[in-house]
Amino acid sequence: MKTDGRRKSSNVEDRRGRSGGSAIALGGGGLGIVGIILFLLLGGNPTELLDNTSVSEPGQPYVETEQDKELADFVSVVLADTEDIWTELFRQQGLQYENPTLVLYTGQVQTACGFGSAAAGPFYCPGDRKLYIDLEFYDELQSSFKAPGDFAMAYVVAHEVGHHVQTLLGISDRIMPLRQKMSETEFNKYLVRFELQADYFAGVWAHHAQGLGYLEQGDLQEAITAAGAVGDDTIQKRARGYVVPESFTHGTAKQRIYWFEHGFELGTIKGGDTFSETER
Repeated sequence: MKTDGRRKSSNVEDRRGRSGGSAIALGGGGLGIVGIILFLLLGGNPTELLDNTSVSEPGQPYVETEQDKELADFVSVVLADTEDIWTELFRQQGLQYENPTLVLYTGQVQTACGFGSAAAGPFYCPGDRKLYIDLEFYDELQSSFKAPGDFAMAYVVAHEVGHHVQTLLGISDRIMPLRQKMSETEFNKYLVRFELQADYFAGVWAHHAQGLGYLEQGDLQEAITAAGAVGDDTIQKRARGYVVPESFTHGTAKQRIYWFEHGFELGTIKGGDTFSETER
């Protein structure tokens, strides 16, 4: 993705190296970075990370590497693109887009959704309308999820911004209360459609980023590879050797790729009614 000399977002809050409170280790021995990432990708709420925590000693002081700086600049440019593109798309619908804040952090971070561990990777908290990103997730995409390339990370950022779009459109307020009204298995079906819609919105962003000439050869495939790599079936097969469809919360690799590509093809807000098209 072309980023040299391009605008960076001013809505970036850098908390790297700051102490946000006691670091948390899950389940006594801790889930580990891959385990917590899988927890979140499989539908875990960041607040649920507090259900079984123990205090651990803070890590070493943060020292920014050259790769960290490059990644921070990159996600800042991606965020700026989402601001421009979604502001225009909302304007076309007679709506006003409100820019989210992207928080860079290490170690742990306090959010309106509770404390988050650096091992959690990227997530969106609707309570404060902020995206939280641990830049180490870029390495996880390449090593654990086999999804290399800068545009794979761009897809992740765009997906989280997609959740912000859902919050602004009122979709989150309609879907999330259902958690208290139905069984986990039934709610998971809605959660899958909710996550697939965020993938669609990520595709919408990519459609317009391409139209602006920002994409390079291979970028689209990097995003598609990442979408497939974080499909519920792909993750479960790798972790367990088998899949449990009733526990899916984000959709299969095929579904995630389809909805990202569908958003990329259409480039409109209205094309993303994933709740009606339950066969895909």
